[in-house]
Amino acid sequence: MIQVKLALDQLYSFISKEQIIAYDKQIVSAYRKIHNKTGVGSDFLGWVDLPSGTNTDLLIRIEEHAAVLRSKSEVVVVVGAGGSYHGSRAVIEAMTHHFSHLLNDDSLPAVLFAGQNISEDYLADMCDVLDKKEYSIIVISKSGTTLEPALAFRVLNAHIEKKYGHFEAQKRIVVITGQRENALKQVANNESYESYVIPDDVGGRYSVLTPAGLFPIAVAGIDIKAFVAGARKMEVFSRAVGKIHGNPMALYAAARQALLASGKSIEVMVSYDPRLFYFTEWYKQLFSESEGKELKGIFPVSANFTTDLHSMGQYIQEGERKLFETVISVIKPERTLQVPFTENDYDQLNFLAGKRLSDVNHQIEFGTKTAHIGSDVPIISIEIPEINPDTMGQLMYFFEMSCALSSYVLGVNPFNQPSVDAYKRNVFSLLGKEACNQEPPLLE
Repeated sequence: MIQVKLALDQLYSFISKEQIIAYDKQIVSAYRKIHNKTGVGSDFLGWVDLPSGTNTDLLIRIEEHAAVLRSKSEVVVVVGAGGSYHGSRAVIEAMTHHFSHLLNDDSLPAVLFAGQNISEDYLADMCDVLDKKEYSIIVISKSGTTLEPALAFRVLNAHIEKKYGHFEAQKRIVVITGQRENALKQVANNESYESYVIPDDVGGRYSVLTPAGLFPIAVAGIDIKAFVAGARKMEVFSRAVGKIHGNPMALYAAARQALLASGKSIEVMVSYDPRLFYFTEWYKQLFSESEGKELKGIFPVSANFTTDLHSMGQYIQEGERKLFETVISVIKPERTLQVPFTENDYDQLNFLAGKRLSDVNHQIEFGTKTAHIGSDVPIISIEIPEINPDTMGQLMYFFEMSCALSSYVLGVNPFNQPSVDAYKRNVFSLLGKEACNQEPPLLE
């Protein structure tokens, strides 16, 4: 049973049910293009059946190898950019203790991320940590030549070789790259690094259910079989109901397009749970790179409430009226913590004594939604019962499919990123790299 629930009742004072249902034929057409692989960008539709097509032997191999890496590492550095970074970090941060790095728990390594920026200070600071810790590296790139992760891997590879020597470093480096011959695959073969494949028909922002996402997630001690099983539930449901009625993925895609047609061109993805901060970062990449082309698309923004209520909340309440909110709610927190009673009631909050903090948080969510709706901000509500591998797998597939549907309805290719490739060429030119024939993009 799928556990991702969608509610649109807070839209109907802005757009009608009929305006949403009017997209049904386009949604059905988009589903046909996806499942028959006949739409534009069909070379990158391998993600659609990844959950049901993932081999159990691969999951076992990943789990066993991840356990070996955990046993010898206090820190595991995941080197990757874009989809090779956002997906795994979203899942890991959602299901890891907020302050695990301070608990001195030897059972799980700290997972650090590199290759998502080119900050000299960031990487130098990381090397300070790695000087004092036992560590391993997972490097993820379909080509091996994307600038940020390639530079980070150069630096970290030199560091790990100096620290452990060549033979031991070989055992501590894992490569995850594309199927076709590429620079990183060549390095892995030459150095005998253990390696895994990202299918060439899966783009980076849709790759969380490939080894690019699964291996780092497994290293963090998260049950990847349950994660894939959750995504599989959503995949099976999506295939069974390929129209708006009864399908939350289709309904969300249609609602977004109806809101865009009414003048709402900015979507603020909101969570009241800080564990989903990096999930909303993943969402931004997924939708901006999929929809934002040909002068089209909804601009994706993220906010973590209540933190951002003290900054972005003012704009959402009274700024330009081009936005709508999509709120992801987590009903059941993992932990229990109540508001204590104090004798002097110095902050005048004794009226909350005995209440769980999650109850207070949910009431703030309800009150904020009411205020924003009153200020002409439509709200889409998405709800999961709790954060666990199953629900995260469902949620990731929910948004992947919704994004593909929404993009096809919009009339753009959901799977290319022409402007990103253009900036990469410009950067290399400015840095002095000679022009060369460009291979087809591998969509990092």
